[in-house]
Amino acid sequence: MQFSNKAKEHIDSCRFCWMCHHVCPIGNATGLERNTARARALGLSLVAREAVEYSDDIINNVYECSLCGGCMKDCVTGWDPVMFTKEARLGAALDGKIPAYVEKMLDNLDAKGNIYGIENENKIPDFPETDILFFIGEDTRAKGCAKTAASVLKAAGLDFTILKDEPNSGYSLDFLLGAAAETKAMMENCAKVLNNYKKVICYDPSDAKVMLREYKEWGIEVTAEVVTFTSFIAELIEKGALKLKNSGKVYTPQDSPILARDLDETEAIRTILNACGSVRDMLLSKKDTVLAGNLIMNEYMPDVMAKVADMRWTNAKNANAEILVTECFAEYTLLSENKIDGIELKKIEEVVSECL
Repeated sequence: MQFSNKAKEHIDSCRFCWMCHHVCPIGNATGLERNTARARALGLSLVAREAVEYSDDIINNVYECSLCGGCMKDCVTGWDPVMFTKEARLGAALDGKIPAYVEKMLDNLDAKGNIYGIENENKIPDFPETDILFFIGEDTRAKGCAKTAASVLKAAGLDFTILKDEPNSGYSLDFLLGAAAETKAMMENCAKVLNNYKKVICYDPSDAKVMLREYKEWGIEVTAEVVTFTSFIAELIEKGALKLKNSGKVYTPQDSPILARDLDETEAIRTILNACGSVRDMLLSKKDTVLAGNLIMNEYMPDVMAKVADMRWTNAKNANAEILVTECFAEYTLLSENKIDGIELKKIEEVVSECL
């Protein structure tokens, strides 16, 4: 297993303090020290020094990280566990040591176009060709629906296209393999399609993240303007294109870690919710948010993902939340599967639709 010099520096430095010990959603759910960034760095340091083999146990530990960036946000010294964890996943792939459950998801992606192995029934109606693309994403196409989100865009008088054969953004491959050649090829293929449009509205924050960040790191050019669904809806509200009635209800945002930390977007959801009612934040909100679930990890760690969602419900309950509002389909799905009584759960587009 070969690490870059940059990764080695971060691995060797990220194992002496406890600043991030309390913020890891996986570590808090399992109660295991191995799930902290500090412990992962220590294990990978031994691998990098060739003191131990890159064993199945260490590789499995690398896949127990959600890459949510909570540890990195709280690291006052600026070390990046997300970076070296992704590099360790790539190393496992290059060494032919990726776990069987990852192999299965990669096979599903080749056969079905999504990592879940779900046959795409393609119930998307015909849309007129325009210069605005509404990009649905792998998770929602496989396991959900963006019909309400599309209806909100239509209510604003927007002409947009949804592709029947939408390319994969490369997010799932980036999560599972990191900077592999296969990941780059998938991203390049997607970029070619995106460049046929003037604007791309990403329903899933995961897709927006790779298009706005990873594509740039790969040197993949995207000429289209890529925006998140929440930021676009907030802009429509501010411009008066979406006129909403205030419901008088109190909403509590579940900030997506991808939007809040990776894309520095925290105010869009609050702009939307303040137009629909008022906002009551949880203690851990905005950039301090906590992951509420990851559908990729749910394929091989379902019990842990259930605990992650349950702990976020506890946070919402402690904040006296009445309506918890998500901006990420994966988090909505896992929160809904582990829902508690006494608090409503809504997607951001459902709140907007109710206030039109």
